[in-house]
Parts: sequence; structure tokens; C-alpha cells
Amino acid sequence: MLSQRQQKILYAIVEDYVRSAEPVGSRTLSKHQEIQFSAATIRNEMADLEELGYLDQPHTSAGRVPSQKGYRFYVDHLMAQAPVDTSMADSVRVLFEHKITEVERLVQQTAQVLSNLTHQTAIVLGPRTAEEKVRQIEVIPIASGRAVAILVTETGLVQDRAIQLPEGVQGEDIAQLVRLLNDRLVGVPISKLRSRLHLEVASELSSLVETYEETLQFLSEVGVASPAQHRAYVGGASNILAQPEFRDVDKVRPLFELFEHTESIGRVLPIVHQGTIGVLIGDENPELSLHDCAVIGAEYYSHGEAVGRIGVIGPTRMDYARIVNILNYASAALSKVLTDRSDIG
Repeated sequence: MLSQRQQKILYAIVEDYVRSAEPVGSRTLSKHQEIQFSAATIRNEMADLEELGYLDQPHTSAGRVPSQKGYRFYVDHLMAQAPVDTSMADSVRVLFEHKITEVERLVQQTAQVLSNLTHQTAIVLGPRTAEEKVRQIEVIPIASGRAVAILVTETGLVQDRAIQLPEGVQGEDIAQLVRLLNDRLVGVPISKLRSRLHLEVASELSSLVETYEETLQFLSEVGVASPAQHRAYVGGASNILAQPEFRDVDKVRPLFELFEHTESIGRVLPIVHQGTIGVLIGDENPELSLHDCAVIGAEYYSHGEAVGRIGVIGPTRMDYARIVNILNYASAALSKVLTDRSDIG
């Protein structure tokens, strides 16, 4: 364990380097009010911290920068909880006060707001569609033999698809079918709709419509579940270019390739336990393209159950305290919106 003096010096170096992106020297540290040590003492302690692996000395500069090990110690032991910034709170509150009816759009807007607040790249994973529970099903005829099936989940996620109506099915038949679907399938996870259709709905179809088999197939199309993975949204991908660490095109290109593959980008966010924030620094990230980055992530919930994740990607020289605070605040606000929405529904 580091001494109290070493901890103070490491804390000051991290804080200074995050702000300036310039190596920090002993003369700079000696001017800190909270560090009452001589420049010689500071130099000795910095040399020891470098030998222990907490600091690096880039090039021939006399200044030091935090190593990945130094950032990890800072996050785990030194980082103070940042106060809630009024402008940040207002930005998050304004987003969630908007009457956004579709969860997909709400999640997309959350990614943009997080990127604006953090000045980094934000990732938001929407709820897994297949795990969503049905709130309402509608079937609206649009042309001869054609209709739009609309499925709304308990968290407000809306799915729609064009479908072919069975031959001979009339408007009254559709109204009866919709009542049957809502009576039997509300509260059922999308992933289980097909099995519930065959187990509980099929037996009643013969008394409603003559085209029994065709109608059962039609209903199965209405309840087709989307893939089980989260939908991912990236906000502020270009923010990474504003960081001095990523002025090298060869270094930033793999990051943009990662951001473009939204179907798999969710795997880069840390796995966290309820109510906690996960931080991956440098080589702790499983993706090679993120070894010069830090990734901070949190979950959001509906009725206490985790339904999605939010995260921020940036350089290891990141304002960890502020971004952790933003993610905590945004996670709580988004969780409240989703829980309140499902209660109303």
C-alpha cells in the first residue's frame, strides 16, 4: 500500500494530467496548497512511484504521467465523489421530461446527451427485445390482404411490421383476434409468444375463424421476437478525435471500426452489479483497440431489474470522478422513467 504522502502526490498528478494533458513535474506539484513537501521530496517520491509502476516518464521529459496502474489505484482508492453539476442535472432532467413515447428513441437521445455532457463517446444499450413483456397488441388493416401489426412492451418499446392477412379474414375477425391476443398474451415475454400462441390461443381459433392454420401462422408472425441482444446506440463518436492521445489516424481507425459495429459493441462495456459503476482501464479492456482507452459503464433498471446499460469511452486520461457521477445520475433518472412508464401502462 502506498504511503499517505505518495497517495497525495499520485492524486495530484492524476488530477493535473486530466486537466492539462501535459506531464506533471515536481515544481508544479510543490505549488499545490494541499502538498506541503519540498520539491526534492516530491521528486524522490515521484521516482519511487515510477519504480513501483504507478507513474510513467514519457520521452526525456522531467514530468510524469499516470500509468494504467496509477489510474486504477486512483479510481479504487483516491477518487472523490464529484458534486452534482447543476447544468448536468438540468440536461438529464430535460431529456427525461420530454414525452418520448418510444423507448428506442429515448435510448438514442440518452446516448447523445451523455456524449455532450462528458465530451467523450457514449454507448447506450437498449433493453433486450426478446426479454420485454407485452403490454398491447394491435393489428391495423392498411390495404386488401395487408395489415400492420403493432406490439408495445411494458417499457414502451414499439415494434411494428407489415404482415399478410389470411385469406377470408374480415375486419370483425381481426377485432376478435386482437381481443384474444391481448387477453392471453399481455405480460408474456416476447421470446415466449410463439409457444404461448400454440399452447393457449390455438385451441380457441377454430371457433373464431375458418382459416385456422393460416391464422395461426399469421399470429406467429405478429409475435416474432427480435434478436436477444441489446440494440446499441453510439453518441459522439467523433469526440475521440478531440483528444490529443488520438491524433494518430492509425490509432483512431480501429476505434471507429468498433463504433460502426453497433450489433456487437455492447460487449466492451464492463459487467457490473446492481447499483455499481464499472471501470475498465487500458489493457483491462478485452478489445485490443481499447488498450489506450478507459471504459466506464452502469446499468439501468425497470422495477429493480436490469434492462440495459450505459457507458462512456475515452482516453485513460479521463475525468473519472465527473463521468462516474454523470452515469450514476443518468442511470437513476432513466430507471425511474422506465419504471414509471410501465406502471402507467
